[in-house]
Amino acid sequence: MSILELRDVRYVYKNKYRSVEAINGINYGFEAGKVYALMGRSGSGKTTLLSLMAGLDLPTSGQVVREGVPTSETDLEKYRRENVSVIYQDFRLFPLLTAAENVMYPMELRGVKPAEAKRRAAELIESVGLPDSVLDRFPPMLSGGEQQRVAIARALGMETKILLADEPTGNLDEDNSANVFEILRRLAHDDGYCVIIVTHDEAIGQKADVTVRIRDGVIAE
Repeated sequence: MSILELRDVRYVYKNKYRSVEAINGINYGFEAGKVYALMGRSGSGKTTLLSLMAGLDLPTSGQVVREGVPTSETDLEKYRRENVSVIYQDFRLFPLLTAAENVMYPMELRGVKPAEAKRRAAELIESVGLPDSVLDRFPPMLSGGEQQRVAIARALGMETKILLADEPTGNLDEDNSANVFEILRRLAHDDGYCVIIVTHDEAIGQKADVTVRIRDGVIAE
């Protein structure tokens, strides 16, 4: 059964000169416990599709449905806070917050008390293979691989079961890319997350459970 479903999803970018149909009637269901690689050339529509699944915008027509409820019928801010987590290529950590504080931040937005958030942040940072010595370090003091792991820990702190990753290995070397993918794979297979990765990396496409290729706003195969 799908945890996230696309029902005839279409999206049109408009300006005063022209309109461009970025997504053209996509139907697809994503299941918990699997890693999906969403692949396609630049301009194919995959990043737009990720934004729609993340609740950053609504489809022009059609529906993005999470566990039976369309995003068009929900508070999008609440949806982004409680239903999906996004991991970005450029990490997007707050540079003036420590690693622990970055992971604590979304928990505190949800009303988790600081002491509990701090305890949970330490557990999550350990769960992505980082030592507790990084807890009090600021992002500029961490390597790219370490920052991406902190970003994953922060996403886990939101306690959603849908992880959307936008080129999560794009700024990493081969070893760190493999480590980050292995963390995401474990989260899907062992902990039941639905992991959807937008990527150009064919190695990830080969290792994912399902590869979905987007071409000109539609699923190519």
